[in-house]
Amino acid sequence: QVQLQESGPGLVKPSQTLSLTCTVSGGSLSTKDVNWNWIRQPPGKGLEWMGFIDSNGNTHYSPSLKSRTSISRDTSKNQFTLHLTSVTPGDTAVYYCARWSVGVQGYDYWGQGTQVTVSS
Repeated sequence: QVQLQESGPGLVKPSQTLSLTCTVSGGSLSTKDVNWNWIRQPPGKGLEWMGFIDSNGNTHYSPSLKSRTSISRDTSKNQFTLHLTSVTPGDTAVYYCARWSVGVQGYDYWGQGTQVTVSS
């Protein structure tokens, strides 16, 4: 059973960089035909896909967030990390990590989500 767990600060000040880590257990970041995503949900809004890192370490980002987003990984720890720069209160959201599977053609595993508030 694959499990994902987000970790990071719950409060970030405006203009700072938000960094969140997703720790994967029961599976490997190098597994073929899956990619590892960051998705967020601002209060009162729908889910917003932010980007992913694939089994080869290649990344792909939402065009609207590309200039501020980067995703990296540490395969020795089975973790992948989101960095979002120059945050504003508009980046306040619940942040999720999730695995997307080619076989399922969808997200088959999700973390429980972590609340991040951007405020001074």
